[in-house]
Amino acid sequence: MTNFKQIAALALALCALLAWAQPARAEAQADAVAAARRALDGTIADVLAALGDESLDLPAKRKRIEEIALARFDFRTTAKLVLKRDWRRFDKTQRAEFVVAFREYLAGSYGSRISRYNQEAVDVTGARLEPRGDVTVMTRIRGGEADGVAADYRLRKQRRSGEWLIIDVVIEGISLVSNFRSQFAEMISSGGPTKLLTRLQQINADRAAGREVDLPPGLESATSGGS
Repeated sequence: MTNFKQIAALALALCALLAWAQPARAEAQADAVAAARRALDGTIADVLAALGDESLDLPAKRKRIEEIALARFDFRTTAKLVLKRDWRRFDKTQRAEFVVAFREYLAGSYGSRISRYNQEAVDVTGARLEPRGDVTVMTRIRGGEADGVAADYRLRKQRRSGEWLIIDVVIEGISLVSNFRSQFAEMISSGGPTKLLTRLQQINADRAAGREVDLPPGLESATSGGS
């Protein structure tokens, strides 16, 4: 009888704990979604402010957009997601070189597209919790050539800083990570990590020198789409 009472008491305590934990978890999830949405709201506001700043010439706007991209993307995580299993084919030095080259390539790609800006606005249309605690924030462009284009941003909370940073962008259903993964996998399969690193570094050098960039097939589409 004593054992039965102990088991019953333990069961009641467990039920009470679960009843308390479920609302607490739901509240934590709602807080995460709200925090990620605020982070993206801030990023969008900063980008649009830079684009609309008439005191900045085109090169200054490009530099500012690149700075925003560098601050608001988790490039190391994005780089690992892009390479996926091929990440293991890179040694420690090559991984570091790839993260830097990929970061410069992406930031440069976004900065180079500012000449297309035509007073667009970006509406945040919703947000949802994803596996691993990530949050996807959905947006839609209003105005300009990209009017109506949907762009979903996946953000992940940083363990150390607590910041919510972008790890992927899905434009009209096409994931930046998936698109780059297929393009980079082809280069790696034919020439290993060295071929991919050399190509990205050359593209970045050409851009920095103001030379016309000869992009491999598929790479331009990987960063095309919304602002």
